[in-house]
Amino acid sequence: MKKIEAIIKPFKLEDVKDALTAIEITGMTISEVKGYGRQQGHSELYRGAEYVVDFLPKIKMEIIVKNDDVDKAIHAITESARTGKIGDGKIFVSSVNKVVRIRTGEEDEEAI
Repeated sequence: MKKIEAIIKPFKLEDVKDALTAIEITGMTISEVKGYGRQQGHSELYRGAEYVVDFLPKIKMEIIVKNDDVDKAIHAITESARTGKIGDGKIFVSSVNKVVRIRTGEEDEEAI
């Protein structure tokens, strides 16, 4: 099993969710996060004073998938989250050793 963490632009969340649902990946955890990479933030004006916004709002999506579903999940996320502009995000994949569904006690792939 693998854990896929995707950092995406907030307005792309519904598109990514729909793309994952279309390939039958329905369980996910979403967090509102802030960060920056090459974008380096931007400047804004507030009441005549300029200030720098270093960290931009992003969505962090976490999903656990079977090993066989990793590539199609990554493809679904990249195709639906891509705008072609800087700041589209990143995807991180890591191994998961154990999953337990608390309600039933099911483990590993049965618990996904």
